[in-house]
Amino acid sequence: MEQFYIFMLIALFALAITDLTVGVSNDAVNFLNSAVGSKAASLKTILIVASIGVAVGAVFSSGLMEVARKGIFNPGQFYFDEIMIIFMAVMITDILLLDLFNSLALPTSTTVSIVFELLGASVAISLIKIFNTDSPLGELSTYINGDKAMMIISGILLSVVISFTVGAIVQWISRFVFSFHYQKRIQYVGGIFGGIAITSIIYFILIKGIKGVGFIPESFLQFVDQNRILIVVACLVFFTAVSQAIISFTKVNLLKVIILIGTFALALAFAGNDLVNFIGVPIAAYQSFELWQGAYEASGVLPTEFTMESLSGKVQTPTYMLVAAGLVMVITLWLSKKARSVMYTEINLARSGEGSEKFEPNFLSRLIVRASVNMNSALDIILPKKVKSEIDKRFTQPIEKKVKNIDEEPAFDMVRASVNLMVASILISIATSLKLPLSTTYVSFMVAMGTSLSDKAWGRESAVYRVAGVFNVIGGWFVTAIVAFIAASLFATVIYFGRGAALVVLLIVAVLLLTRSFVAYRKAEKERSAIKKIDRTSLITINEIISESSDNISQVINRINRIYSDVIDNLGLQDLNKLKKSKKQLKKLENEVDTLKSDIFYFIKSLDENSVEASKFYILILDYLQDMVQSIGYISKNSYAHVNNNHKNLKFNQIRDLKRIDEKLQTLFDKIKVDFDNDSFEHIAGIIEEKKELLDYVSGLIQKQIDRIRSSETSPKNTKLYFSLLLETKDLITATINLLTLFKEFHDDFKKIKK
Repeated sequence: MEQFYIFMLIALFALAITDLTVGVSNDAVNFLNSAVGSKAASLKTILIVASIGVAVGAVFSSGLMEVARKGIFNPGQFYFDEIMIIFMAVMITDILLLDLFNSLALPTSTTVSIVFELLGASVAISLIKIFNTDSPLGELSTYINGDKAMMIISGILLSVVISFTVGAIVQWISRFVFSFHYQKRIQYVGGIFGGIAITSIIYFILIKGIKGVGFIPESFLQFVDQNRILIVVACLVFFTAVSQAIISFTKVNLLKVIILIGTFALALAFAGNDLVNFIGVPIAAYQSFELWQGAYEASGVLPTEFTMESLSGKVQTPTYMLVAAGLVMVITLWLSKKARSVMYTEINLARSGEGSEKFEPNFLSRLIVRASVNMNSALDIILPKKVKSEIDKRFTQPIEKKVKNIDEEPAFDMVRASVNLMVASILISIATSLKLPLSTTYVSFMVAMGTSLSDKAWGRESAVYRVAGVFNVIGGWFVTAIVAFIAASLFATVIYFGRGAALVVLLIVAVLLLTRSFVAYRKAEKERSAIKKIDRTSLITINEIISESSDNISQVINRINRIYSDVIDNLGLQDLNKLKKSKKQLKKLENEVDTLKSDIFYFIKSLDENSVEASKFYILILDYLQDMVQSIGYISKNSYAHVNNNHKNLKFNQIRDLKRIDEKLQTLFDKIKVDFDNDSFEHIAGIIEEKKELLDYVSGLIQKQIDRIRSSETSPKNTKLYFSLLLETKDLITATINLLTLFKEFHDDFKKIKK
């Protein structure tokens, strides 16, 4: 009997290590985004600062895991075996849920997930106990702290609205004061701004960051609590003077100092206070086991009879556990690629300027953007022209030359990054001092979105996509709560009735799902690395235009060649799964070519005066590439639909003819790729002639199918598919010939000019 619970403890602590990694991967977004997005320092420096904050917060945490032991349910109403079932269900659910959000690169709240998992599992066990004793459902309130759950739900709603609003207002004021030429204005108002920002962050450390630090004397915490106004005023005066001194007498960038201090503060608070979300449950389970084991050795009380009233008291977590947890968190911070994915989701939503968008617009985002545009138009009419002109001047971004690599550009400037950290610190400090429940993830994210809006980062070109992204993330938060509650209650029920066998099965399923997620993510990463993404760079000269165009052509032709062969092979085999994979590859290619066309504006603006005429060539190249992609798109989608609808397979002769086309296309596409990879374009004329021969061959097959219909063909669906494949192949070849002809003519003309 005792061995079974020891097995559960081992499983819980193994799950805790995994939960630390997936949890930190998601929560890292809270304290890294502002520094990374503004390029305040190198990524290595930012990670060092954050790692120190995480390590200090974890190691010096008091380790009072209140939420896991008594925050949601009343432990005195449960027996030891029931408590262990609740904890096992919670940990399995938490790992799977957080890993899912990490894989989707969406930030969510680890606090909300753990709270609703505890709520779901304890409600499930409570209902089972009520039904077993024929008690009324009203007895549920004796098992569950319903008021605590309602406070957390209200905290979610309030933190979303308040954080967004306050962030937008403070950023608008800051931008109006600094404008986008903050390097000049910071000489005059930077001291006051620095004093307010650093004071708010220091106050945040005092109120939120060190409240759980074990070695801080209680008398000091009481002093801070009783003298808040005095501390704020003293810090404001001191740090204003220090900030002005930094600006006046050193070359240190004050905004960088603010950002790095803020990053440290949020990392410290995250580790010191959110540690409960990852190790609170297994530690509570360990403490429960010790309590039961002592009672069992003393009086032989069974786990089904030992109540957990003692769990309500304060129990200190061993220091070695906190050190181990801090070490795992720091290692994860440096190594987790999923943490980077989640981080860049928020950075991309907050970035200034245009670019590829991750989220698709929806009805709600269009409605809100349209309403905002109309309201802005009304304000333009109401505001005096002089006021409107002054505001526009302050919010107009300077036109800067694009860097060669777009990844080197900051997503936003350091004024906005400082405001993000300052406002998040103030809001979390106020909520903590008032004992209001909130999620640091929700506050950090919504502040960043509010500052983006008021900073005009969401222009008419991007607003509908960004708003849709915000709604997707917020929707994910509510999904977190719902799924956490349902899954944990389901797992708790299964373990309660299935006992050891059910627990082993659930653990195996969890391991398999995590392994599958890891393998799928690694595979996706390898695919992204293997396929050179078609991307816009700031092209300057005709030579660079030709080089970039030839690279784009080589990439598109190589991928079209592979998709075409896969579709023809799998169509003959009626392999629906592989046809579906071809569709996914096609979607990626379509998006990348579409992104290239979307960036034509930036491309043309980046050309030097002697290369402007080449813009027409570049535009036509992209147009032919899109024609080729559309043709292979019709071929892939029609083939998938035919097999998916369970229509008859194509006849042997039809498959054979398509395979011959594929073989001829492969040969020609391979020649094209080699020539363009080696920048050797002398063979283009010969390739064009071979393409024309292939075009004649396809036309002959069309006539051949017409003859079949007149004599022996009996399937309208097969005929429709076969004609579609031949006609789209014909269009694909034609678009390729047009592209090669255009490239050859432009290249030849350029060579003559050089001579």
